[in-house]
Amino acid sequence: MVEKRRDKRFNVKLELVISSLFKQDNICVENIDAPITVVDISKGGIGFHSQSILPLGYYFNACIQLSPDDDSKLYSVVKIIRCTDLGHGIKGYGCEFIGLAPVLSYVFDEFIASKEQEQ
Repeated sequence: MVEKRRDKRFNVKLELVISSLFKQDNICVENIDAPITVVDISKGGIGFHSQSILPLGYYFNACIQLSPDDDSKLYSVVKIIRCTDLGHGIKGYGCEFIGLAPVLSYVFDEFIASKEQEQ
């Protein structure tokens, strides 16, 4: 299969909880408390698995910490753009970063450099 993504994805294991979703026209879904497991990440977005059914086209606020260093926290708005049924009640979601400040790309650069050294 030919890779069509702009940015290389790296496997990670991060746990997050989505507490609310929203759309641009002020439609909000509250009290979701959906646990998710982030499985890969790139400068453009994240992929995660969840047992919760989440609507496409909705956004959530995320705080992602790529390393134990407190300076590596990324705060971003994330848009759910894709969903795949993985079986056994698990859904695979693809999301893109919407509100990630370009100045924070150094956090990804450091993360990518450390991952490439591991390989």
